[in-house]
Amino acid sequence: MNSLLNIVVVEDNHTLRKTTVQTLIQKGHHVVGVDCAEELGDLKDTIQIDLLVLGLNLPGEDGISLTRRIRQSQPNIGIIIVSSRTQLSDKIEGYESGADIYFTKPVSQEELGAAILALSRRLKPVIPTASALKLDLEKLTLSGERGEVGLTSHKASLLASFTRAQGQRLENWQLIELLGKGEADYSKANLEVQIVRLRNKLVQAGAESQPIKVIRQLGYQLCVPVMVL
Repeated sequence: MNSLLNIVVVEDNHTLRKTTVQTLIQKGHHVVGVDCAEELGDLKDTIQIDLLVLGLNLPGEDGISLTRRIRQSQPNIGIIIVSSRTQLSDKIEGYESGADIYFTKPVSQEELGAAILALSRRLKPVIPTASALKLDLEKLTLSGERGEVGLTSHKASLLASFTRAQGQRLENWQLIELLGKGEADYSKANLEVQIVRLRNKLVQAGAESQPIKVIRQLGYQLCVPVMVL
């Protein structure tokens, strides 16, 4: 198990929602953005949510009502409120409704990321594995029995996404998207170059040869244990 989370951002401000989603994806989390509580209900059969990041002034059901309802039905989920309501009474109401953390806007993406990392230690505690390589998303390093190697942010994000994916498998289109590219202007040959470089980093850190294998006509699979710090 690792500390990467399935996160849903519930925010009706399109720009803020998009920025938050992109920032958290870059940290390796699986993130979906919706603009109201009603859309959140449509996700319940497609994703097991670990953490909600939500505003209070939502269209339809407001954030306090949503927080209270989710906390009652899913007591172990993480909930972070990010709101423009700054009064002490608003913060107390947020915590009493079930929020783990209450931020007032504007909150920096760095502080939000740090709070999510801290909360993830409760939601998905890291269980050390002796043979696993260790990926540090803050330092952008990968370490193993052969030493420590540096990674670019894109390579760290790719590797983190592999560890989170079902069966540690990612399809070509998912990998291209994680690299910030579009399928129309990024070839499979370009993608293979990135995978080869990531393989080399894994081997340098201590993995055996071919730590990432090709899945014909689909994508790639990570074949070694990697623990995300």
